[in-house]
Amino acid sequence: MPTTSRRGGTILDLPLRLEPAAGNRPQQVHAGLRAAILGGQLAAGLRLPSSRALADQLGVARNAVVVAYEHLNGDGLVETRPGAGTYVAAHLPVPPPAAASPADPVEVSRSGPCALGHTEADPRLLQRLAAALRRRTLRAGAADLGYGDPRGGEALRRGVAAHLAASRGLRCDPGQVVIVGGTQQALRLCAEALLEPGDRVWFEDPGYPTARRTLQAAGLCPVPVPVDAEGIDVAAGRARGGERVRAAYVTPSNQFPTGATMSMARRIALLDWARTAGAWVLEDDYDNEFRYDGPPLTALAGLDGGDRVIYLGTFSKTLFPGLRLAYLVLPPAAVGRVLATRATHDRFPPSLMDAAVADLMADGTLAAHTRRMRRRYRAARDHLAAALAEAAGGRLRIVVPPQGLHLVAYLPDGADREAAAAIRARAGIEARLVSEMRLVPGAPDGFVLGFAGHGLPELAAAAGTLGRAVRASPDPAWASDRAVDPSRIGDAKPRA
Repeated sequence: MPTTSRRGGTILDLPLRLEPAAGNRPQQVHAGLRAAILGGQLAAGLRLPSSRALADQLGVARNAVVVAYEHLNGDGLVETRPGAGTYVAAHLPVPPPAAASPADPVEVSRSGPCALGHTEADPRLLQRLAAALRRRTLRAGAADLGYGDPRGGEALRRGVAAHLAASRGLRCDPGQVVIVGGTQQALRLCAEALLEPGDRVWFEDPGYPTARRTLQAAGLCPVPVPVDAEGIDVAAGRARGGERVRAAYVTPSNQFPTGATMSMARRIALLDWARTAGAWVLEDDYDNEFRYDGPPLTALAGLDGGDRVIYLGTFSKTLFPGLRLAYLVLPPAAVGRVLATRATHDRFPPSLMDAAVADLMADGTLAAHTRRMRRRYRAARDHLAAALAEAAGGRLRIVVPPQGLHLVAYLPDGADREAAAAIRARAGIEARLVSEMRLVPGAPDGFVLGFAGHGLPELAAAAGTLGRAVRASPDPAWASDRAVDPSRIGDAKPRA
């Protein structure tokens, strides 16, 4: 706009910008004047141009300015003096300070090759999901569009119950299934409903950092319990005051991040402890669909009889994280308490989306998609492991997991404590470190590498970069360590 000038206390040319996004012309003029007044560009008591003069200046119809002035008068930002014109109000709020960047950076999920938490965007699945959601939306009735069941839609709960009975040996009534917006929400609901601030919770060490932060945010105190090749060490947990612990968070089928599978002896010991202590076991079965060597394992909750184990499952791995759908299977005694807590949170999950996913489960689309992804993810696992074994030249111990969407490449026990972080920085890859997932510092350290949802060329390039960074390290301890033989990739068993 032209440079602002004044004559007799009247502003002649307003420093005004009309934004098309504000709406029609009257709305644009109103939004521009309001921003100028609240921002301090137009001072209190200043006389504004006549509606005709301002309309000529802005190139709009006079009526647009008249309507804008009326709206500003209704806002209390201007006042009309009969026979004298329109003035900026004498008393205005103090202009807010310029918006500053957040003091703390917002954590955004990593997206480069080897980043965790990714799945493949399969066009066939997305097309079927879009079609199901469209059908559900067009046919929606009052029950679909109103406030829903706090447990989620019955169709999806029945589908989940049938799936778990067939694939995980977990028999439950659909009334025990609660659809939630992710594993973290599930943990938070259980923490608030079933535990008290200050309660202690056994937590696998190393373990899933996001789950640990969720429990801590609810006021709970994670107690680190070491993990070995058989899973969580129940005897070590008991030695650390097991009788005063109110819950345990575990990943028994595919321990995160080591890939260890909890042995039957440890499972029985954990269930015995939970019954004796009156404690809850939170079983996070985050990637149960992707087992590459044989059928899925029986869930810990399937051995419990529905007494002390709370089962947490998710669609983030079988479908995609942006869906924000997961589920809880609760012991009957816990259902009412968890639902009462949910009433203070989000009340119920999105009805139309959970119905669309139920349709995909019922017509076999989800099962077919899972089979396709299992083949692709296994190929990605083997591709990454082979490329990394070759690039590292025998200086990494690569654990090729029989299940899951990530693998771990360990440095030898004698490596310097800061070596892994230095190598990662040199390689510039999106990898997490085992040391970042420990509550108690220990060895060995290594790289947690996701292989799902990344292209094979990108995985090979990242493996080459990481392998070269490892070989360039001056640490002499690595020369004696041997990697998995590339000819046997896919046969190696996980080690903690």
